[in-house]
Amino acid sequence: MAERLSVEARKQALKSLPGWAEMSGREAIGRTFTFKDFNEAFGFMTRAALVAEKNDHHPEWRNVYKTVEVVLATHDAGGVTALDIELAEAMDAIASQIGVA
Repeated sequence: MAERLSVEARKQALKSLPGWAEMSGREAIGRTFTFKDFNEAFGFMTRAALVAEKNDHHPEWRNVYKTVEVVLATHDAGGVTALDIELAEAMDAIASQIGVA
């Protein structure tokens, strides 16, 4: 099982993840991605889903038209772990390839 990050480690990791923030009321991180249209948003989700499945670590997310809201936490660990940081980095890279900063 992945080990939950300390508050300090989580804050430090978030410094290298622009757009990501701690979620209010729970130990999780989140970000909203906004794309050009639904096709780009769904393409992002498809590519991110492949990464998540490969790592057996799945996001909580919601899609409405061109917006994808993501929440990451490792439920087994009761909070944010290195797995969440890695998935956030992968999602940022995918979004960057699509043209979203």
